[in-house]
Amino acid sequence: MSDRFLYRLAAWAGLLGAVLTLLAAARRGGLVPENALTHALAPPATALLLFTLTALYLRQRREAGRLGLAGFVLNHLGLTGLFAIEFLTHAVLQFQDAATREQTLTGPGRPYFLVVALIFLAGVLLFGVASWRAGVLPRPPLALYMLGLTAAALRTSVPEPVYLAGLAIGSVAVFWLSLALLPARESELVRA
Repeated sequence: MSDRFLYRLAAWAGLLGAVLTLLAAARRGGLVPENALTHALAPPATALLLFTLTALYLRQRREAGRLGLAGFVLNHLGLTGLFAIEFLTHAVLQFQDAATREQTLTGPGRPYFLVVALIFLAGVLLFGVASWRAGVLPRPPLALYMLGLTAAALRTSVPEPVYLAGLAIGSVAVFWLSLALLPARESELVRA
């Protein structure tokens, strides 16, 4: 399997993940009906973005240096934690009564959710700064990536509209960055 094929696969995963994330945000914002299907969109969206994030890092790993590696690792760990939270929220907690949900979210789960959010925030910012310095990926979506996903990471500390706007902006950024993984020539991939 060629590198070009893997980058294209990661790009398509990012495009699909961004669209699914936008639909999940629209559901949460009341723009899309809330049902079993629309609840089921969030976990696969996050899983797809793990693949895309890996490809974005590999596309610029030499230029991004150690800061890029640190940002990638933290961003990946944070996104993995978000996948676990999305799975818990949409595949388990939605079928629990309100008291059980509240107890899980505010009790023993709360410190875990906070740590995941902080790791994701640090990863987004470090990865964004390292990518900006590397100059391989387009800078406008990197700025949107940092802006949008910072608001999304601060989900419990910002008003719901700010969180949803951040999620939408971050999704647009991921969509745009995914397009950058669709290189015209194999030589664009050989960087390491």
